[in-house]
Amino acid sequence: MGDLAKIFKAYDIRGVVPDELDPATAEAAGAAFVRVTGADAVVTAHDMRESSVPLAEAFARGATSQGADVIEAGLGSTDMLYYASGSLDLPGAMFTASHNPARYNGIKLCRSGARPVGRDTGLTEIRELIENGVPAYDGEPGTVTRRDILKGYAEHLKTLVDLSSIRPLKVVVDAGNGMGGHTVPSVFEGLPIDLVPLYFELDGTFPNHEANPIEPENLRDLQAKVRETGADIGLAFDGDADRCFVVDERGEIVAPSAITALVATRELAKHPGSSIVHNLITSKAVPEIVAEHGGTPVRTRVGHSFIKQTMAETGAVFGGEHSAHFYFRDFWFADSGMLAALHVLAALGEQDGPLSALMAEFTRYVASGEINSEVADQDATTAQVREAFAGRPGVAVDELDGLTVADDAAGWWFNLRPSNTEPLLRLNAEAGDEETMAAVRDEVLALVRKK
Repeated sequence: MGDLAKIFKAYDIRGVVPDELDPATAEAAGAAFVRVTGADAVVTAHDMRESSVPLAEAFARGATSQGADVIEAGLGSTDMLYYASGSLDLPGAMFTASHNPARYNGIKLCRSGARPVGRDTGLTEIRELIENGVPAYDGEPGTVTRRDILKGYAEHLKTLVDLSSIRPLKVVVDAGNGMGGHTVPSVFEGLPIDLVPLYFELDGTFPNHEANPIEPENLRDLQAKVRETGADIGLAFDGDADRCFVVDERGEIVAPSAITALVATRELAKHPGSSIVHNLITSKAVPEIVAEHGGTPVRTRVGHSFIKQTMAETGAVFGGEHSAHFYFRDFWFADSGMLAALHVLAALGEQDGPLSALMAEFTRYVASGEINSEVADQDATTAQVREAFAGRPGVAVDELDGLTVADDAAGWWFNLRPSNTEPLLRLNAEAGDEETMAAVRDEVLALVRKK
């Protein structure tokens, strides 16, 4: 059995295979998942990692041993699994370690309707059941059947975004040898798109670069290919293809906050006056643009459980995070990088200008990006930063998630928040110009790093 204390995270089960996560653990997790959800049937999907099939098969053995039927969707992206859970109204399990290196794997779980399972919504009970031994089930074991979900997933996404009348677009997609290589061809089929594929071969060893597009070095091949081919846009997916990053026709990276603002305006055009959820480190442009388009911006903590919970409470039509997770009410409040990509393609293809011009109106501020600092004491360091800024005229402080300090008159803000898993503080700063942002960023870093 694997190291449960190490692999049970806030939102999923994840660790090195087989040292921390092995088939025996996956089998016990399958049995425990059925006990906790009371499910008669569950649906599973997996990514292209070598260890994914053995883990998914072990999980299915555990689930069927508790009397539940298992529908195996086979290879798929995480948002395809959410589609399966939502459309079939079944709990689901996705076997992936997303953007983590090849030696890792994991299990993302959801209840029926793609509702999240995290530490406070079932994951703790699953862990306790595994630790104590899942009670035997005395009824008939369940059955395992295979079902193709990909075609339905692709068709469903295209009912949510109308691309039928867009102009022809040349689109470079870097799948990073991850699941985008499996899902993109089906989703783009029949659309007026000239697809230039990069690294579509499914390979869980990630031979070309890590499937983690939040790191700029992993976007370099995509940027070069967009420039080389004269493409209209470039898209990069992470390993399980639930996040999507965008580069424009110049090969410049488009900030996920700008994508959040663009998609928000499109959803507000369909659903006027709706709420839009954004986490507190997306650009200040997001709530401004939402309000200008008649929507209600709702600010949340970082993390998909907070976004999904707040969306459900407010009935928000859309939610976006700085990390390129995009959530849709029409997609069971789940996140889908592919759906966000289709919105960007539709917006680009409905007008004649280049993507850089289209996105300019959604990019109003200069951001630092997320900067990590290793600290001995997260709380004490944060308190020192708070003390340094709190008494200044015009400065507002809040502690919704870490420490947020803002000076609206001077046009800057920053957020400093602790990592849940490492001895790090994460800084995000933003201002109206590069000089102001750099000054705020450097002042905070000097305090954090005690220079």
